[in-house]
Amino acid sequence: MTARTAQEPSALYDIPGPKARKRHRIFSVLAVLVILVVHGCVLYLLFDTEQFTTVKWRPFAYTGIQELLLRGLGNTLKAFAYASVLSLVLGGVLAVGRLSEHRPVRWVATVIVEFFRAMPVLVMIFFVFVALQVHALPALVTGLTLYNGSVLAEVFRSGVNSVDKGQREAAYALGMRKTQVMVHVLAPQALRAMLPAIISQLVVALKDTSLGYLITYEEFLHAGKLIASNLDYDLPFIPVVMVISPIYIGMCMLLSWFAQWVSRRQRRNPKAEAAAVTRPEPGGLLPGER
Repeated sequence: MTARTAQEPSALYDIPGPKARKRHRIFSVLAVLVILVVHGCVLYLLFDTEQFTTVKWRPFAYTGIQELLLRGLGNTLKAFAYASVLSLVLGGVLAVGRLSEHRPVRWVATVIVEFFRAMPVLVMIFFVFVALQVHALPALVTGLTLYNGSVLAEVFRSGVNSVDKGQREAAYALGMRKTQVMVHVLAPQALRAMLPAIISQLVVALKDTSLGYLITYEEFLHAGKLIASNLDYDLPFIPVVMVISPIYIGMCMLLSWFAQWVSRRQRRNPKAEAAAVTRPEPGGLLPGER
């Protein structure tokens, strides 16, 4: 690439000139300095309030505390596994109902989706736990499933509707039934468009499992709350946050990595790639031609 080509304006923005690049460098340096100052202030406050003292971090060296955290993490993953699978199933069923050609089915599915999308998750969890006298884990999973399933239903419906109508019409022209069109034509093409939104909603479900501590479900945040409220360890609230938060962030990043891995596999899938078309070669004349 020549220097002249590198300076050509783009369709989206103009390539900055020497003054603009100098200004950008100054702003970048100032931004880095501001970030360093903010981090320095936070560290100063943590040290000033004695958040790194031995007594506050001593609990994490005990086997009982480690087992408590691991048990809470396992319960969090269990609730997330149940809620994610059931949400995907419920979302698929409601999406099929929203896309149905039968008006009563479409109306019922629409009412269910709109109702549970508007209802706060915590209200649903408390209603199932208190009013229906259900145990903590089923109550938490039910609330998460109803909310996230209704949101995923709209994601699925929007993804299917985003596929070009010509694909649907061509499939019907080949004599395919509606179920075959949905399963073999529309859903595979819509999956790529839906995947980021699906993973984002699953991340929301993973974070919302922390609401279980409000109904005494022994999940990860509940275990951290028990440690942070212990007077024997001088109320190590900040250390507990500094231990639990990276684990939550790491689980969310694993979900994002999994979505990228699935997307790359789809792009490498031979069934999804366009078939190579050979260049036409000159051949003999057709019958009747001279």
